[in-house]
Amino acid sequence: QSQLVESGGGLAQPGGSLRLSCVASGFVLDHYAVNWFRQATGKERERVSCIEGISSRRDSTIYADSVKGRFTTSRDNAKNTVYLQMSSLKPEDTAVYYCAAAWICSPNYRGSYYDPMEFWGQGTQVTVSS
Repeated sequence: QSQLVESGGGLAQPGGSLRLSCVASGFVLDHYAVNWFRQATGKERERVSCIEGISSRRDSTIYADSVKGRFTTSRDNAKNTVYLQMSSLKPEDTAVYYCAAAWICSPNYRGSYYDPMEFWGQGTQVTVSS
């Protein structure tokens, strides 16, 4: 059974850090681009980042303007895992965070119809509050 499982969410103070993990089972995550999305209550889903898999742009990354310079995504292929390191957290980063695997990183994510994902995780809650 192929699946993605996120972990590492929780409560952080403004200015703090968290590291989310996205572990794949049943398939080789390095063969896929891995996106991180987030969805806050009452808001649309936002793509936060993407890291390329095996491709001509291997391990190149894309970040949303809202997180650029604060969040970093990376891979550990030995662990079949992708991480999202979040620093300088703000209350507006509060959301459920999801990882999702696709064949490539879409330069400008256009929604699930035009840029479908092959696999989704179940999500992990991140709350930034003092």
